[in-house]
Amino acid sequence: MSSSTAVPGQSPIAETAPLSLCALEPHVPADRLVAEMVPPPRFDSVRFDTYVPDPDQPSQVEAVKVLSGFATGLGGSHATGSGKRKWFMSRKPAPVAGPLGVYLDGGYGVGKTHLLASLWHATPAAPSLKAFGTFVELTNLVGALGFQQTVQTLSGHRLLCIDEFELDDPGDTVLVSSLLSRLVEAGVALAATSNTLPGKLGEGRFAAADFLREIQGLSSHFRPLRIDGEDYRHRGLPEAPAPYSDKQVTKAAYATAGASLDDFPSLLDHLARVHPSRYGALTDGVRAVCLTDVQPVPDQSTALRLVVLADRLYDREIPVLASGLPFDRLFSDEMLNGGYRKKYFRAISRLTALARDAKGLVAQ
Repeated sequence: MSSSTAVPGQSPIAETAPLSLCALEPHVPADRLVAEMVPPPRFDSVRFDTYVPDPDQPSQVEAVKVLSGFATGLGGSHATGSGKRKWFMSRKPAPVAGPLGVYLDGGYGVGKTHLLASLWHATPAAPSLKAFGTFVELTNLVGALGFQQTVQTLSGHRLLCIDEFELDDPGDTVLVSSLLSRLVEAGVALAATSNTLPGKLGEGRFAAADFLREIQGLSSHFRPLRIDGEDYRHRGLPEAPAPYSDKQVTKAAYATAGASLDDFPSLLDHLARVHPSRYGALTDGVRAVCLTDVQPVPDQSTALRLVVLADRLYDREIPVLASGLPFDRLFSDEMLNGGYRKKYFRAISRLTALARDAKGLVAQ
């Protein structure tokens, strides 16, 4: 194999061509879905003391205080042995003062996931007794294991954290509401964040009352915790870089070990053939995503798939270098004013942050 070629004034060229996400069709076994129910890599090291509250938003300081106390109260009597969860001293966890759940109510970019992951890390229980995942990942787990097996798998946990509780599909909401009811009966503590219901046009955040109504009989188990503030990803940060040329993106892909290179329309087509539960696996081993010819997303189904991919890329801190349109022009005005507006703004915000991270891939 030939060695890397260095060109004066240019970055060295990688020995192999970049990956193509469009060529990958990962398969994710059910046991991996369970094992990966932990905070994503981006949130491995977050803690309550690494959360930086906006000094103009006292609710953010209060949120840290309340959640820290909630975590402290979750010390239980779980233990493991012989490959199975066992109960010692009691068949149920030690009682927790107050509601056995907390709901983080706030707009995108105020740090809800940071706080939720911090709660997971701070809860005094072994990692195998705590679960963290998005609503989509939880419904995928039910699909893979079946309802009863999912109840059995999670009922020995001390804490279940659900990020971005999806209220867009009534069927899934009822399914997960039933699951959570069974877990509450088993003594599992709950924590959740949520997104906007369809029809809540123009609202910057989802109302706690709506969340509690949608999860039916669980309302008494949740303490709503409002977190106000602006999107931290844009707080005091420079504007996102303008898109690069196709040539710059391609050159960077070849010069970056572990980079992928795809044209945007082809990637969108490929996402339709891969279940969203596998988008995380789709990015395994990818160090940077390079996209050419970014265009407006053609329809809502495609847009929602792109939102999931953006979440997985953001979780894994994978920079995104792109040519074509800037990311704030991905979604039409109709989409941005519709029932899924909060998802689309979150995707724009996260892709913009990843575009900033990708600036170093382009030779100056």
